[in-house]
Amino acid sequence: MSSLAIVHSRAQVGIQALPVTIEVHLTNGLPRLSIVGLPETAVKESQDRVRSALINSQFEFPLQRVTINLAPADLPKEGGRFDLAIALGILAASRQIPSDDLSHYEFVGELALNGDLRPVRGVLPMALEARDAQRQVVVPYDNATEASMVSGASILPVKHLLDFCLHLQNITPIIPYCTEHTPDSATVYHIADLSDVRGQYHAKRALEVAAAGGHNLLMMGPPGTGKTMLASRMPGILPPMAENEALETATVASIAVGGFDADLWGIRPFRAPHHTASGVALVGGGSHPRPGEISRAHNGILFLDELPEFDKRVLEVLREPMESGYIIISRAAHQAEFPANFQLVAAMNPCPCGYRGDSNNRCQCNPQQVNRYRSKISGPLLDRIDLHIEVPNLPRAELRQDRTSESSADVRARVIAAREIQIQRCGKQNSLLSSKDIDSHCRLKENDERLLDTAIEQLGLSARAWYRILKVARTIADLSNSENIQTSHLTEAITYRRLERKKI
Repeated sequence: MSSLAIVHSRAQVGIQALPVTIEVHLTNGLPRLSIVGLPETAVKESQDRVRSALINSQFEFPLQRVTINLAPADLPKEGGRFDLAIALGILAASRQIPSDDLSHYEFVGELALNGDLRPVRGVLPMALEARDAQRQVVVPYDNATEASMVSGASILPVKHLLDFCLHLQNITPIIPYCTEHTPDSATVYHIADLSDVRGQYHAKRALEVAAAGGHNLLMMGPPGTGKTMLASRMPGILPPMAENEALETATVASIAVGGFDADLWGIRPFRAPHHTASGVALVGGGSHPRPGEISRAHNGILFLDELPEFDKRVLEVLREPMESGYIIISRAAHQAEFPANFQLVAAMNPCPCGYRGDSNNRCQCNPQQVNRYRSKISGPLLDRIDLHIEVPNLPRAELRQDRTSESSADVRARVIAAREIQIQRCGKQNSLLSSKDIDSHCRLKENDERLLDTAIEQLGLSARAWYRILKVARTIADLSNSENIQTSHLTEAITYRRLERKKI
Protein backbone atom coordinates (compact mmCIF):
# COMPACT_ATOMS: atom_id res chain seq x y z
CA MET A 1 0.00 0.00 0.00
CA SER A 2 1.37 3.44 -0.89
CA SER A 3 0.23 7.02 -0.60
CA LEU A 4 1.38 10.30 -2.12
CA ALA A 5 0.91 13.91 -0.95
CA ILE A 6 2.02 17.15 -2.60
CA VAL A 7 2.70 20.39 -0.70
CA HIS A 8 3.93 23.75 -2.01
CA SER A 9 6.72 25.94 -0.65
CA ARG A 10 9.46 28.21 -1.97
CA ALA A 11 13.25 28.33 -1.86
CA GLN A 12 15.20 31.53 -1.41
CA VAL A 13 17.74 32.34 -4.14
CA GLY A 14 18.91 35.93 -3.86
CA ILE A 15 15.77 38.03 -3.61
CA GLN A 16 13.81 35.46 -5.60
CA ALA A 17 11.39 33.00 -4.03
CA LEU A 18 11.46 30.07 -6.44
CA PRO A 19 8.67 27.46 -6.27
CA VAL A 20 9.44 24.12 -4.63
CA THR A 21 7.06 21.18 -4.80
CA ILE A 22 7.40 18.81 -1.86
CA GLU A 23 6.30 15.29 -2.73
CA VAL A 24 5.90 12.81 0.13
CA HIS A 25 5.56 9.13 -0.76
CA LEU A 26 4.84 6.34 1.74
CA THR A 27 5.45 2.68 0.83
CA ASN A 28 5.64 -0.58 2.75
CA GLY A 29 9.04 -1.70 3.87
CA LEU A 30 11.53 -1.15 6.63
CA PRO A 31 10.90 2.21 8.37
CA ARG A 32 13.21 4.79 6.80
CA LEU A 33 13.03 8.47 5.83
CA SER A 34 15.04 9.87 2.95
CA ILE A 35 15.08 13.40 1.52
CA VAL A 36 16.15 13.94 -2.09
CA GLY A 37 16.27 16.99 -4.34
CA LEU A 38 19.63 18.64 -3.51
CA PRO A 39 18.97 19.28 0.21
CA GLU A 40 21.75 20.82 2.27
CA THR A 41 22.63 19.88 5.83
CA ALA A 42 19.96 21.98 7.55
CA VAL A 43 17.29 20.49 5.26
CA LYS A 44 18.47 16.92 5.87
CA GLU A 45 18.29 17.55 9.61
CA SER A 46 14.64 18.48 9.26
CA GLN A 47 13.71 14.78 9.46
CA ASP A 48 14.66 14.76 13.15
CA ARG A 49 12.87 18.02 13.88
CA VAL A 50 9.75 16.88 12.00
CA ARG A 51 9.68 13.47 13.71
CA SER A 52 9.84 14.98 17.20
CA ALA A 53 7.33 17.72 16.32
CA LEU A 54 4.79 15.19 15.04
CA ILE A 55 5.15 12.88 18.03
CA ASN A 56 4.98 15.76 20.56
CA SER A 57 1.85 17.04 18.77
CA GLN A 58 0.11 13.69 19.36
CA PHE A 59 0.41 12.51 15.77
CA GLU A 60 1.81 9.17 14.67
CA PHE A 61 5.01 9.05 12.69
CA PRO A 62 4.41 6.43 9.97
CA LEU A 63 6.39 3.21 10.40
CA GLN A 64 6.91 2.91 6.66
CA ARG A 65 9.42 3.89 4.06
CA VAL A 66 9.08 7.67 3.63
CA THR A 67 10.56 9.33 0.55
CA ILE A 68 10.50 13.13 0.35
CA ASN A 69 11.36 14.78 -2.97
CA LEU A 70 12.05 18.52 -3.14
CA ALA A 71 11.48 19.48 -6.75
CA PRO A 72 13.07 20.80 -8.91
CA ALA A 73 15.97 18.51 -8.13
CA ASP A 74 18.67 20.87 -9.48
CA LEU A 75 17.73 23.80 -7.21
CA PRO A 76 19.76 23.95 -3.96
CA LYS A 77 17.61 24.00 -0.81
CA GLU A 78 18.85 25.38 2.47
CA GLY A 79 17.65 26.19 5.98
CA GLY A 80 14.74 25.00 8.05
CA ARG A 81 12.11 26.80 5.97
CA PHE A 82 10.68 23.51 4.59
CA ASP A 83 9.98 21.88 8.00
CA LEU A 84 6.30 22.81 8.13
CA ALA A 85 5.64 21.71 4.55
CA ILE A 86 7.42 18.38 5.07
CA ALA A 87 5.49 17.71 8.29
CA LEU A 88 2.14 18.44 6.64
CA GLY A 89 3.12 16.31 3.65
CA ILE A 90 3.80 13.35 5.92
CA LEU A 91 0.51 13.86 7.75
CA ALA A 92 -1.42 14.09 4.47
CA ALA A 93 0.30 11.06 2.94
CA SER A 94 -0.45 9.00 6.08
CA ARG A 95 -4.08 10.27 5.96
CA GLN A 96 -3.95 11.91 9.39
CA ILE A 97 -5.15 15.19 7.86
CA PRO A 98 -7.16 15.83 4.68
CA SER A 99 -5.03 16.53 1.62
CA ASP A 100 -7.61 17.89 -0.84
CA ASP A 101 -7.12 21.59 0.00
CA LEU A 102 -3.33 21.65 0.45
CA SER A 103 -2.86 22.86 -3.13
CA HIS A 104 -4.43 26.21 -2.15
CA TYR A 105 -1.61 27.04 0.27
CA GLU A 106 2.13 27.68 0.38
CA PHE A 107 4.02 26.88 3.57
CA VAL A 108 7.17 28.18 5.23
CA GLY A 109 8.47 27.79 8.75
CA GLU A 110 10.96 25.98 10.95
CA LEU A 111 9.63 23.52 13.52
CA ALA A 112 10.70 23.30 17.12
CA LEU A 113 10.75 19.83 18.68
CA ASN A 114 7.45 20.52 20.45
CA GLY A 115 5.70 21.60 17.25
CA ASP A 116 6.04 25.37 17.69
CA LEU A 117 6.91 27.39 14.60
CA ARG A 118 10.00 29.57 14.48
CA PRO A 119 10.47 32.52 12.08
CA VAL A 120 12.64 32.30 8.97
CA ARG A 121 14.18 34.80 6.57
CA GLY A 122 12.82 35.69 3.16
CA VAL A 123 9.09 35.56 3.91
CA LEU A 124 8.25 38.82 2.12
CA PRO A 125 9.42 37.76 -1.38
CA MET A 126 7.57 34.48 -0.85
CA ALA A 127 4.37 36.36 -0.02
CA LEU A 128 4.75 38.36 -3.24
CA GLU A 129 5.04 35.25 -5.38
CA ALA A 130 2.28 33.39 -3.54
CA ARG A 131 -0.07 36.31 -4.09
CA ASP A 132 0.62 36.20 -7.82
CA ALA A 133 0.06 32.43 -7.77
CA GLN A 134 -3.27 33.04 -6.00
CA ARG A 135 -2.40 30.91 -3.00
CA GLN A 136 -2.67 31.65 0.72
CA VAL A 137 0.61 31.80 2.65
CA VAL A 138 0.99 29.93 5.93
CA VAL A 139 3.80 31.51 7.94
CA PRO A 140 5.10 31.49 11.53
CA TYR A 141 3.27 34.06 13.63
CA ASP A 142 6.45 36.11 14.11
CA ASN A 143 6.73 36.50 10.31
CA ALA A 144 3.10 37.56 9.80
CA THR A 145 3.71 41.33 10.01
CA GLU A 146 6.47 41.13 7.42
CA ALA A 147 4.39 39.01 5.02
CA SER A 148 1.36 41.28 5.40
CA MET A 149 3.30 44.18 3.86
CA VAL A 150 2.36 42.69 0.49
CA SER A 151 -0.99 44.20 -0.42
CA GLY A 152 -3.46 41.63 -1.69
CA ALA A 153 -1.68 38.65 -0.10
CA SER A 154 -3.66 36.35 2.21
CA ILE A 155 -1.50 35.56 5.24
CA LEU A 156 -2.35 32.82 7.75
CA PRO A 157 -0.21 33.16 10.91
CA VAL A 158 0.51 29.91 12.76
CA LYS A 159 2.07 29.46 16.20
CA HIS A 160 1.97 25.66 16.36
CA LEU A 161 1.72 22.79 13.91
CA LEU A 162 -1.67 21.87 15.35
CA ASP A 163 -3.08 25.32 14.52
CA PHE A 164 -3.07 24.68 10.79
CA CYS A 165 -4.24 21.10 11.16
CA LEU A 166 -7.32 22.33 13.05
CA HIS A 167 -7.81 25.03 10.39
CA LEU A 168 -7.63 22.45 7.59
CA GLN A 169 -10.34 20.38 9.29
CA ASN A 170 -12.55 23.47 9.81
CA ILE A 171 -12.41 23.02 13.58
CA THR A 172 -10.65 26.30 14.43
CA PRO A 173 -10.29 28.47 11.30
CA ILE A 174 -7.34 30.87 11.19
CA ILE A 175 -8.25 34.50 10.52
CA PRO A 176 -6.03 36.07 7.82
CA TYR A 177 -3.52 38.47 9.34
CA CYS A 178 -3.95 42.18 8.65
CA THR A 179 -1.94 45.18 9.78
CA GLU A 180 -1.69 48.83 8.82
CA HIS A 181 1.56 50.45 7.78
CA THR A 182 1.93 54.09 6.81
CA PRO A 183 5.32 55.16 5.42
CA ASP A 184 6.45 58.55 6.63
CA SER A 185 10.18 59.09 6.75
CA ALA A 186 9.78 62.63 8.09
CA THR A 187 8.57 61.35 11.45
CA VAL A 188 11.47 58.93 11.74
CA TYR A 189 14.14 61.47 10.95
CA HIS A 190 12.68 64.39 12.86
CA ILE A 191 15.61 64.39 15.30
CA ALA A 192 18.32 64.63 12.62
CA ASP A 193 17.10 67.91 11.15
CA LEU A 194 18.99 70.02 8.63
CA SER A 195 18.39 73.11 10.75
CA ASP A 196 20.90 71.69 13.24
CA VAL A 197 23.69 72.49 10.76
CA ARG A 198 24.79 76.10 10.97
CA GLY A 199 26.38 77.80 8.01
CA GLN A 200 27.62 75.67 5.10
CA TYR A 201 24.97 77.06 2.76
CA HIS A 202 26.79 75.82 -0.34
CA ALA A 203 26.88 72.28 1.08
CA LYS A 204 23.21 72.42 2.03
CA ARG A 205 22.33 73.55 -1.47
CA ALA A 206 24.33 70.66 -2.94
CA LEU A 207 22.53 68.30 -0.57
CA GLU A 208 19.18 69.59 -1.83
CA VAL A 209 20.19 69.18 -5.48
CA ALA A 210 21.49 65.66 -4.82
CA ALA A 211 18.26 64.68 -3.05
CA ALA A 212 16.03 66.16 -5.75
CA GLY A 213 17.67 64.29 -8.63
CA GLY A 214 19.09 61.23 -6.87
CA HIS A 215 22.66 62.31 -7.64
CA ASN A 216 25.85 61.00 -6.02
CA LEU A 217 27.69 63.48 -3.80
CA LEU A 218 31.25 63.85 -2.54
CA MET A 219 32.12 66.28 0.29
CA MET A 220 35.71 67.23 1.06
CA GLY A 221 36.94 69.29 3.98
CA PRO A 222 38.94 69.22 7.21
CA PRO A 223 37.70 67.39 10.31
CA GLY A 224 34.84 68.94 12.24
CA THR A 225 33.29 70.97 9.43
CA GLY A 226 30.02 69.03 9.41
CA LYS A 227 30.43 66.50 6.58
CA THR A 228 29.06 63.56 8.55
CA MET A 229 26.40 65.76 10.12
CA LEU A 230 25.21 66.85 6.69
CA ALA A 231 25.16 63.31 5.33
CA SER A 232 23.15 61.98 8.27
CA ARG A 233 20.43 64.55 7.53
CA MET A 234 20.11 63.54 3.89
CA PRO A 235 17.37 60.92 4.51
CA GLY A 236 15.20 63.60 6.12
CA ILE A 237 14.96 65.59 2.88
CA LEU A 238 14.41 62.67 0.49
CA PRO A 239 10.93 62.16 -0.96
CA PRO A 240 8.76 59.36 0.50
CA MET A 241 9.02 55.92 -1.03
CA ALA A 242 6.45 54.63 -3.47
CA GLU A 243 4.89 51.28 -2.58
CA ASN A 244 6.95 49.37 -5.13
CA GLU A 245 10.14 50.97 -3.77
CA ALA A 246 9.15 50.10 -0.20
CA LEU A 247 8.53 46.49 -1.23
CA GLU A 248 11.89 46.25 -3.02
CA THR A 249 13.76 47.63 -0.03
CA ALA A 250 11.84 45.46 2.44
CA THR A 251 12.50 42.38 0.28
CA VAL A 252 16.27 42.94 0.51
CA ALA A 253 16.03 43.45 4.28
CA SER A 254 13.92 40.29 4.56
CA ILE A 255 16.72 38.05 3.28
CA ALA A 256 19.61 39.94 4.91
CA VAL A 257 21.20 39.20 8.26
CA GLY A 258 19.01 40.75 10.93
CA GLY A 259 15.84 40.41 8.87
CA PHE A 260 13.05 42.89 8.25
CA ASP A 261 11.95 45.50 10.79
CA ALA A 262 8.32 46.47 10.27
CA ASP A 263 8.94 49.83 11.97
CA LEU A 264 11.19 50.77 9.03
CA TRP A 265 8.56 50.09 6.38
CA GLY A 266 8.61 52.86 3.79
CA ILE A 267 11.73 54.49 5.29
CA ARG A 268 14.63 55.03 2.93
CA PRO A 269 17.65 53.13 4.28
CA PHE A 270 20.81 54.90 5.40
CA ARG A 271 23.80 52.55 5.45
CA ALA A 272 27.18 53.72 6.72
CA PRO A 273 29.72 50.86 6.67
CA HIS A 274 33.07 51.33 8.39
CA HIS A 275 36.08 51.92 6.16
CA THR A 276 37.49 48.50 7.12
CA ALA A 277 34.59 46.78 5.31
CA SER A 278 35.58 44.19 2.71
CA GLY A 279 34.42 43.97 -0.87
CA VAL A 280 32.07 41.11 0.05
CA ALA A 281 30.57 43.20 2.85
CA LEU A 282 29.80 45.97 0.36
CA VAL A 283 28.50 44.02 -2.66
CA GLY A 284 27.35 40.82 -0.93
CA GLY A 285 28.46 37.22 -1.27
CA GLY A 286 29.05 34.03 0.65
CA SER A 287 28.46 30.39 -0.29
CA HIS A 288 24.74 31.21 -0.10
CA PRO A 289 24.83 34.79 -1.39
CA ARG A 290 23.45 37.43 0.94
CA PRO A 291 22.98 41.11 0.03
CA GLY A 292 25.78 43.52 0.89
CA GLU A 293 25.66 47.14 1.98
CA ILE A 294 24.99 48.46 -1.53
CA SER A 295 21.85 46.31 -1.78
CA ARG A 296 20.75 47.10 1.76
CA ALA A 297 20.98 50.77 0.72
CA HIS A 298 18.68 50.12 -2.27
CA ASN A 299 16.40 53.15 -2.81
CA GLY A 300 18.30 54.95 -0.06
CA ILE A 301 21.70 56.32 0.93
CA LEU A 302 25.08 54.59 1.06
CA PHE A 303 27.34 56.86 3.12
CA LEU A 304 31.08 56.21 2.92
CA ASP A 305 32.89 58.35 5.45
CA GLU A 306 36.68 58.71 5.18
CA LEU A 307 36.46 57.55 1.56
CA PRO A 308 40.23 57.23 0.86
CA GLU A 309 40.61 55.01 3.94
CA PHE A 310 38.63 52.25 2.19
CA ASP A 311 40.75 49.70 0.38
CA LYS A 312 41.09 50.79 -3.24
CA ARG A 313 40.00 47.37 -4.54
CA VAL A 314 36.91 47.60 -2.35
CA LEU A 315 35.97 50.97 -3.82
CA GLU A 316 36.40 49.70 -7.36
CA VAL A 317 33.64 47.11 -6.89
CA LEU A 318 31.18 50.01 -6.62
CA ARG A 319 31.71 51.17 -10.20
CA GLU A 320 29.50 48.71 -12.05
CA PRO A 321 26.49 48.73 -9.67
CA MET A 322 26.60 52.55 -9.63
CA GLU A 323 25.91 52.44 -13.36
CA SER A 324 23.60 49.41 -13.63
CA GLY A 325 21.64 49.61 -10.36
CA TYR A 326 22.08 45.91 -9.56
CA ILE A 327 24.77 43.37 -8.69
CA ILE A 328 25.07 39.76 -9.86
CA ILE A 329 26.93 37.32 -7.60
CA SER A 330 27.96 34.12 -9.38
CA ARG A 331 28.66 30.80 -7.72
CA ALA A 332 29.38 27.39 -9.22
CA ALA A 333 25.82 26.14 -8.65
CA HIS A 334 23.80 29.27 -9.33
CA GLN A 335 23.68 33.05 -9.67
CA ALA A 336 21.99 35.55 -7.39
CA GLU A 337 20.99 39.02 -8.50
CA PHE A 338 20.39 41.79 -5.97
CA PRO A 339 19.09 45.31 -6.62
CA ALA A 340 21.55 48.10 -5.83
CA ASN A 341 20.01 51.39 -6.91
CA PHE A 342 21.65 53.38 -4.14
CA GLN A 343 22.62 57.02 -3.84
CA LEU A 344 26.27 57.42 -2.87
CA VAL A 345 27.20 60.14 -0.40
CA ALA A 346 30.90 60.20 0.47
CA ALA A 347 33.13 62.34 2.66
CA MET A 348 36.89 62.75 2.79
CA ASN A 349 39.65 64.93 4.17
CA PRO A 350 41.88 66.93 1.79
CA CYS A 351 45.02 65.11 2.99
CA PRO A 352 46.08 62.35 5.42
CA CYS A 353 46.23 64.71 8.42
CA GLY A 354 43.08 66.48 7.30
CA TYR A 355 44.24 70.10 7.56
CA ARG A 356 45.59 70.91 4.10
CA GLY A 357 44.60 74.47 3.15
CA ASP A 358 43.75 75.35 6.77
CA SER A 359 44.33 79.00 7.68
CA ASN A 360 46.40 77.99 10.73
CA ASN A 361 48.89 76.06 8.57
CA ARG A 362 48.54 72.91 10.65
CA CYS A 363 49.09 70.54 7.70
CA GLN A 364 52.43 68.68 7.78
CA CYS A 365 51.79 66.46 4.73
CA ASN A 366 54.21 66.60 1.82
CA PRO A 367 52.97 66.53 -1.80
CA GLN A 368 53.81 62.84 -2.20
CA GLN A 369 51.69 61.90 0.81
CA VAL A 370 48.78 64.00 -0.48
CA ASN A 371 48.97 62.45 -3.96
CA ARG A 372 49.16 58.94 -2.53
CA TYR A 373 46.17 59.64 -0.31
CA ARG A 374 43.99 61.03 -3.09
CA SER A 375 45.03 58.44 -5.67
CA LYS A 376 43.13 55.84 -3.66
CA ILE A 377 40.02 57.23 -5.37
CA SER A 378 40.32 56.26 -9.03
CA GLY A 379 39.30 58.52 -11.88
CA PRO A 380 36.52 56.19 -13.10
CA LEU A 381 34.93 56.10 -9.63
CA LEU A 382 35.25 59.87 -9.21
CA ASP A 383 33.73 60.33 -12.65
CA ARG A 384 30.56 58.58 -11.47
CA ILE A 385 30.01 61.08 -8.64
CA ASP A 386 27.88 63.93 -9.91
CA LEU A 387 28.54 66.62 -7.30
CA HIS A 388 31.91 67.44 -5.73
CA ILE A 389 31.85 70.13 -3.05
CA GLU A 390 34.15 71.62 -0.47
CA VAL A 391 33.03 71.91 3.15
CA PRO A 392 35.44 74.45 4.68
CA ASN A 393 36.04 75.54 8.25
CA LEU A 394 33.78 78.42 9.28
CA PRO A 395 34.64 81.30 11.65
CA ARG A 396 33.13 80.83 15.09
CA ALA A 397 31.40 84.18 14.84
CA GLU A 398 29.47 82.95 11.81
CA LEU A 399 28.49 79.75 13.59
CA ARG A 400 27.17 81.71 16.58
CA GLN A 401 25.16 84.13 14.46
CA ASP A 402 23.49 81.56 12.16
CA ARG A 403 20.23 80.63 13.92
CA THR A 404 17.78 80.79 11.01
CA SER A 405 18.72 77.72 8.98
CA GLU A 406 15.95 76.01 7.02
CA SER A 407 14.40 72.86 8.46
CA SER A 408 14.45 69.49 6.72
CA ALA A 409 10.69 69.78 6.15
CA ASP A 410 11.12 73.00 4.15
CA VAL A 411 13.82 71.54 1.94
CA ARG A 412 11.96 68.26 1.60
CA ALA A 413 8.91 70.05 0.21
CA ARG A 414 11.00 71.51 -2.63
CA VAL A 415 12.67 68.15 -3.25
CA ILE A 416 9.30 66.39 -3.50
CA ALA A 417 7.99 69.03 -5.93
CA ALA A 418 11.08 68.66 -8.14
CA ARG A 419 10.91 64.87 -8.04
CA GLU A 420 7.24 64.93 -9.06
CA ILE A 421 8.16 67.03 -12.10
CA GLN A 422 10.74 64.41 -13.08
CA ILE A 423 8.33 61.49 -12.65
CA GLN A 424 5.65 63.22 -14.71
CA ARG A 425 8.14 64.09 -17.46
CA CYS A 426 9.79 60.70 -18.01
CA GLY A 427 8.81 58.36 -15.16
CA LYS A 428 12.13 58.41 -13.30
CA GLN A 429 14.51 60.62 -11.39
CA ASN A 430 17.08 62.63 -13.30
CA SER A 431 20.07 60.53 -12.21
CA LEU A 432 18.55 57.60 -14.15
CA LEU A 433 18.09 59.46 -17.43
CA SER A 434 19.41 57.65 -20.49
CA SER A 435 21.35 59.36 -23.28
CA LYS A 436 18.14 59.44 -25.31
CA ASP A 437 16.29 61.08 -22.40
CA ILE A 438 19.07 63.66 -22.07
CA ASP A 439 18.80 64.54 -25.75
CA SER A 440 15.06 65.09 -25.32
CA HIS A 441 14.87 66.83 -21.94
CA CYS A 442 18.27 68.49 -21.39
CA ARG A 443 18.60 70.66 -24.46
CA LEU A 444 20.77 73.75 -24.20
CA LYS A 445 20.84 77.06 -26.00
CA GLU A 446 23.68 77.57 -28.45
CA ASN A 447 25.68 79.84 -26.13
CA ASP A 448 25.17 77.40 -23.22
CA GLU A 449 26.47 74.55 -25.38
CA ARG A 450 29.64 76.54 -26.00
CA LEU A 451 29.90 77.28 -22.27
CA LEU A 452 29.67 73.58 -21.43
CA ASP A 453 32.17 72.59 -24.11
CA THR A 454 34.64 75.15 -22.78
CA ALA A 455 34.16 73.94 -19.20
CA ILE A 456 34.67 70.30 -20.22
CA GLU A 457 37.89 71.18 -22.03
CA GLN A 458 39.31 73.40 -19.29
CA LEU A 459 38.43 71.02 -16.46
CA GLY A 460 39.60 67.98 -18.43
CA LEU A 461 36.34 66.07 -17.90
CA SER A 462 35.12 62.95 -19.68
CA ALA A 463 32.06 62.34 -21.84
CA ARG A 464 30.40 60.70 -18.83
CA ALA A 465 30.95 63.90 -16.84
CA TRP A 466 29.39 65.86 -19.70
CA TYR A 467 26.20 63.81 -19.41
CA ARG A 468 26.18 64.03 -15.63
CA ILE A 469 26.52 67.82 -15.68
CA LEU A 470 23.45 67.97 -17.92
CA LYS A 471 21.52 65.74 -15.52
CA VAL A 472 22.43 67.97 -12.57
CA ALA A 473 21.50 71.09 -14.55
CA ARG A 474 18.13 69.50 -15.33
CA THR A 475 17.58 68.91 -11.61
CA ILE A 476 18.48 72.50 -10.74
CA ALA A 477 16.01 73.69 -13.37
CA ASP A 478 13.34 71.43 -11.84
CA LEU A 479 13.99 72.93 -8.41
CA SER A 480 13.40 76.34 -10.01
CA ASN A 481 10.26 75.00 -11.72
CA SER A 482 11.79 75.95 -15.07
CA GLU A 483 10.78 74.08 -18.20
CA ASN A 484 14.14 74.70 -19.88
CA ILE A 485 17.72 74.67 -18.59
CA GLN A 486 18.89 78.26 -18.20
CA THR A 487 22.46 79.57 -18.14
CA SER A 488 22.36 79.98 -14.35
CA HIS A 489 21.31 76.34 -13.92
CA LEU A 490 24.13 75.10 -16.15
CA THR A 491 26.69 77.34 -14.45
CA GLU A 492 25.74 76.01 -11.02
CA ALA A 493 25.98 72.42 -12.28
CA ILE A 494 29.47 73.09 -13.64
CA THR A 495 30.64 74.50 -10.30
CA TYR A 496 29.90 71.15 -8.72
CA ARG A 497 32.67 69.60 -10.87
CA ARG A 498 35.35 72.26 -10.32
CA LEU A 499 36.61 70.58 -7.16
CA GLU A 500 37.51 67.52 -9.24
CA ARG A 501 40.14 69.56 -11.11
CA LYS A 502 41.13 71.88 -8.30
CA LYS A 503 41.54 69.56 -5.38
CA ILE A 504 41.58 65.89 -6.35
